[in-house]
Order: sequence, then structure tokens, then C-alpha cells
Amino acid sequence: MKRLALLLCTALLSLSAQAAPRAPIHFGEIAWESGSFTTAMLRLIVEHGYGYPTDTLPGSTVSMEVALARNDIQVIGEEWAGRSPAWVKAEQAGEVLALGDTVKNADEGWYVPEFVIKGDPARGLAPLAPDLRSVTDLQRYAKVFADPEAPGKGRFLNSPSGWTSETVNSQKLKAYGLDGLYNNFRSGSGAALDAEITSSIRRGKPVLFYYWSPTPLMGRFKLVRLEEPAFDEQAWATLTDAGNPAPKGSRSLPAKLSIGVSRAFHEQYPDLVAFFSKVDLPIDTLNAVLARMSEQRQDPTLAARAFLKENPQVWRSWLPDEVRGKVEAYLAAN
Repeated sequence: MKRLALLLCTALLSLSAQAAPRAPIHFGEIAWESGSFTTAMLRLIVEHGYGYPTDTLPGSTVSMEVALARNDIQVIGEEWAGRSPAWVKAEQAGEVLALGDTVKNADEGWYVPEFVIKGDPARGLAPLAPDLRSVTDLQRYAKVFADPEAPGKGRFLNSPSGWTSETVNSQKLKAYGLDGLYNNFRSGSGAALDAEITSSIRRGKPVLFYYWSPTPLMGRFKLVRLEEPAFDEQAWATLTDAGNPAPKGSRSLPAKLSIGVSRAFHEQYPDLVAFFSKVDLPIDTLNAVLARMSEQRQDPTLAARAFLKENPQVWRSWLPDEVRGKVEAYLAAN
């Protein structure tokens, strides 16, 4: 009788465990287009191919990296690994890992519209800074990029506060001797930054800004990236440290986009680790997808689903046969 009771108890516990819903995998809710698209694409495959529930949690770049190290979130869909002290510290401690090389030839820097340097006869625009080549040349051209809210100073459009690049750009302004000549303007969001740049370019107004690729903006307009000193690791350390009083100029750390995961996730989901390690998004294809997403104000999930339907040659090799079949069945039904 006792043995029968024990067997019944074990069976009930097993059924209870099977009935209990799985805890969702928490993805960081990334604000910029390429990150939000990649996150949506990964979630669709994880949910409909592997059967794991997911959700997203918001936060700034650095706060998400800290949360990842604590396993409060498990995945950051687009991680510019090695750029922030928070990531470097967590990676060295083995608390986070960067999987794959998801977008080759990604880059970031300071840009101006081509018409600022070359003019645009078709639009009746004369060149306003014909000798502008490098960031140090900006010392002569502050009036060209005049800040409408602060006469006598130029305006530099920085990243939103909370992004690692915002710290780097703020330090670069000091390193290049521009902090007294230009106002360091932080946009409220990636979308706000994009909107201000786009509005200026369409009106033929000069604008100086930080930007990166992959993004829809790169495919829409003719832009010129300003030259900077070659990358130097010691200089880079002074740029990522907001408290360093004497930052040194340098190009940004060469970009490697990866999928950031927590140590616990890496141990718990070897199937997803194998998938994430194979993700490879061609940058030209991705820029085109992002441009369409932006122009049509398309929800990232809808853009990701359309991408998977239209580009099976890109993603099919990332997945085992059974998982690939489930994703294809989902796409066929939606």
C-alpha cells in the first residue's frame, strides 16, 4: 500500500510539473531599429521553432547589461560586445557571453550629409564646409552647424542618454577640443535622433551627428563619415570612462555584433546557444529591411515575420531540420 501511495504521489508530482507553465526567457527590449528587429526575429524562432515562451524587459544599454549579468534578463539580441565597462567586467567574470558574429561590417562614427561638403546643385545647395574631412576640422565649422537654441555654438547630435555611445561621444568632444564650441545634444530616443537627422537632411540643413550601421538611415541618404585617429586601445579606455578628465581621441572599438546571453542561459539552453551562434544577417539585406520598417512604420514583429518569409536562404541553415520545419509551418499559416 505504501509503495502504491508513493507511486501515485510521484505520478501526481510529475503531472503537476508537466502542467506548470514554463518561465519565459527574458529578452532585453532594445530601442534602436536593428536591435528591435533582431530581437523580434529571434523571439519568433525561439517561440515557434523551439517552443519556449519569451517576453521583453525594458532598460538602457548599460542597465540591460547589468541585468544580464544577474540573469534578470537572459538575452540581449544585439550586443556591441566589449564597448562598455559593465559588459567587460561581467564578461571577464564569466557572467555573460557573446555568441556569434551576427552582422559583418557593422560600424559607427560621426557623420554629416554629403551636401554639406560637396553641395547639391539639383537642390540649389552650395557647399558650406568644402574642406571638412576630419573631426578636428570641426573646430573651424561650428557656425555651419549652429545650434538654434544657443547662438554662437554648434550642435552635435549625440546618442540618447544611457547608451554606451553617449559616454564615448561626450568624451570625444573633449578629446577633439570641441566641447567649448559645440553643444552636446542628447536625443530622447533612437527614434528622436533619427527624426531630427532626417528632417534636417530633407530641408537641406547642415547637421552633425553620431550614427551607426546597420540602420535604415544609411540606405536612405548620402552621408560622409568624418575621419578620426586610428583605433587605440588605451585611448578607447579613456573614452568609455565618463569620469576621465583627459580623454584621448580614437576611432571606436571595431564593431562585432553578437547575441549577449547570461551564464545561466548558456548552461540551461544549449539548443538555443547553438542557434544563436550561427545567426548571420547580411548587412545590405538588413539595411533594406530596416529602411522598409522605418518608412512604413512597421512593427518589428511584422518586419521580422516578413523577413523570415522572404529570405529563407538566410536563416534556414541556422536551424536543425525539425526546428526549421516548425518555423516554416508557422510562417505558412501566418
